[in-house]
Amino acid sequence: MKQLTHLTDPVYVKPDRETVFDRLFKSMIRDERDLPFVYLTLKITFTLWPLAILMYWPGVNNWLWWTAAIAYQFFNNITFKGPFGLMLHCTSHRAFFEKKYGFLNNYLPWAIGPLFGQTPESYYSHHIGMHHPENNMPDDDSCTMMYQRDSFRGFLHYLWSFVTFGVYDTAKYHIRKKRSKLMVKLVRGELFFIGACVGLSFINFPATFVVFILPFIISRIIMMVGNWAQHAFIDAEDPDNSYKNSITCINTKYNHKCWNDGYHISHHVKPSMHWTEHPVHFRKTLDEYIANDAVVFDGIHFLHVWLWLMTKRYDLLAKHFVNIGDRFQSDAEIISFLKQRTLRINTVQRAAAVAAA
Repeated sequence: MKQLTHLTDPVYVKPDRETVFDRLFKSMIRDERDLPFVYLTLKITFTLWPLAILMYWPGVNNWLWWTAAIAYQFFNNITFKGPFGLMLHCTSHRAFFEKKYGFLNNYLPWAIGPLFGQTPESYYSHHIGMHHPENNMPDDDSCTMMYQRDSFRGFLHYLWSFVTFGVYDTAKYHIRKKRSKLMVKLVRGELFFIGACVGLSFINFPATFVVFILPFIISRIIMMVGNWAQHAFIDAEDPDNSYKNSITCINTKYNHKCWNDGYHISHHVKPSMHWTEHPVHFRKTLDEYIANDAVVFDGIHFLHVWLWLMTKRYDLLAKHFVNIGDRFQSDAEIISFLKQRTLRINTVQRAAAVAAA
């Protein structure tokens, strides 16, 4: 186990100097703290789109095509996937551009998102329209409660259900909740992406597979891996409590690369909180974490959590577990606690018990 000492995760520090471009871009965005998003967007645009166009270009010889394909996958999945995905997440919660430049808010979901397999506006429809309102409860299509959350077989069932019926179930949810605009955004984005992939496959299938289809497959898997880990440790007696159904990962390079995404508890407590505010908020509200037996890890991130759950390496999870409030005396106690939090929750029986009460 670990003790809570200092935090190394990023907070906003106003720069001493700014360039002409800094001032220009800051005049266009709603929050100057999001300036790094502008430069990340430009890097992605002028890296991935040229490589994608090169792969579609008629007459490109074999070695150049393969060089572009390998470079595209490297930059897409190793360099940019995490930062882009969480930039899309942040700008879904907090609009990126000022109202008079509002049309530019479509650039990430429509012009850049498809390169990462993010179908336009479907992420917003699912994450903002369903996941946060339902908070991993049974009406949430990505709910983890009904699975044994250290079971790889359970995860495969969870992944299969989302990949095959996720869009259908989310659309049904929005119809049931009378959120027709979100339903239209979801279906429109999915159909646009599928239609574009089919049409482009007739032009150049290898390029379409590399540029759009493979990133789509990888993104859907990674999103479900992340959500599984973020909501793996749930208190069956209080599953809609964000302190008890989510986790927080501190002091990890992932938070520097992916905009403090490790602070998932505080993100569910205050979804609109700016990404730079989470470390300070964590310190200020530490008593809430202690009172609610919150799960906090130090030095690891969600992929570690998922992998160690799948391999049942509770010893490694306990090693990085932060013993806030000195609640535990040994790693053995922590392991017992974590195992209890991963047990499958019978949502039907729980619903009946709540109704009876």
